[in-house]
Amino acid sequence: MASSSEIGLWSAPVPDARRREPQPSPFDAAVALAPRIRAAAAETERQRRLSPELVQALAAGGVFRMCVPRALGGGEVDPATMIRTIEIIAAADGAAGWSAMIGATSGVASAYLAEDAAREIYGSEPEVVSGGAFAPLGRATVVDGGYRVTGRWPFASGCEHCAWLMGGSVVLDGGQPRLLPSGMPDNRLMLFPAAQVRIIDTWDVAGLRGTGSHDIAVEDRFVPAARSLSLIADRPRTTGPLYAFPVFGLLALGIAGVALGIARRALDELVALAGGKTPTGSRRLLAERPVIHAEVARAEATLGAARAFLAETVGAAWERAQAAGAIEVRERARLRLAATHATLASARAVDLMYGAGGGTAVYAASPLQRCFRDIHVATQHMMVAPATLELAGRILLGLEADTAML
Repeated sequence: MASSSEIGLWSAPVPDARRREPQPSPFDAAVALAPRIRAAAAETERQRRLSPELVQALAAGGVFRMCVPRALGGGEVDPATMIRTIEIIAAADGAAGWSAMIGATSGVASAYLAEDAAREIYGSEPEVVSGGAFAPLGRATVVDGGYRVTGRWPFASGCEHCAWLMGGSVVLDGGQPRLLPSGMPDNRLMLFPAAQVRIIDTWDVAGLRGTGSHDIAVEDRFVPAARSLSLIADRPRTTGPLYAFPVFGLLALGIAGVALGIARRALDELVALAGGKTPTGSRRLLAERPVIHAEVARAEATLGAARAFLAETVGAAWERAQAAGAIEVRERARLRLAATHATLASARAVDLMYGAGGGTAVYAASPLQRCFRDIHVATQHMMVAPATLELAGRILLGLEADTAML
């Protein structure tokens, strides 16, 4: 769990006059639920999904609605609060943190939908959870009133507890891809009631096993035009500083929150282990070995520096979004850079703690091995993969770059 001094790095939420009634505090809910999430972690991993009881508790605490507009009954929290909340949950269990992150960031779709559709999906049921996959692996044929959609999407985290699922699809008009003014294909997210979606059990993986990130598929399903949106071409219909943040940037920040939480857990576990383990062939506790002193210090500094850079960058972008209602490309690049750096630095910290744990860390009963497996799945996400450093670097150098997904 993040310490009080670490929590202080993040900007405090700014009151908003549009808040009509008290909203659940997702951060407080995460703190309260953390012991329960931690106790259920082994079972979550065995079942490869969060239990319905945990999902309901997270939903009741407003965790999945952090990015839904207040006008729809959501939290519309500032990004720092979102990151802190996800971090607390991920420190209890990486899979639960990832599931919370996906459900929360998927809620941004509500700000892009027409009002009737947004209320139908996100406003009618206070504890609704959405998820899916952005990758344009579906085909959406234009028909009267909407689209006929066929597709299959991997990595649909939390799909088994979602009421609505979405899949990115290439729009076909007259049998040909419809093009945007930029010349890019028109790729739109299509939203389906979960009952219309087939879940294909594919999630047999190394880490984040409890996220249930199976494939989802639909065959020739009709989607009304109002239940589709483009994160590239459309602009949010809801105003407010949260929606000035780039959608893909918010996703990357959420992933960074998961990574920071996993790394904090690894550090805490190593400290606890070192205080009680006497390595084979030694008379001293692990905590008394100078090499362990250095590894713990290195991991703590690595994690703290990355977390501070993320907090500073998010805080500056939040101030910009409040003042100007927009975030310029260079600042968006810094957001992605900070998120990627935090994720990669977290992985380095986990690696140090896993190595310091010695043979104890390889057993399935050790949280250190789960941290190791979980963090190295998180680093594979395209939003924080090392290649994102190249994009950020090009922009910081003043070079032309494709910023459509920045």
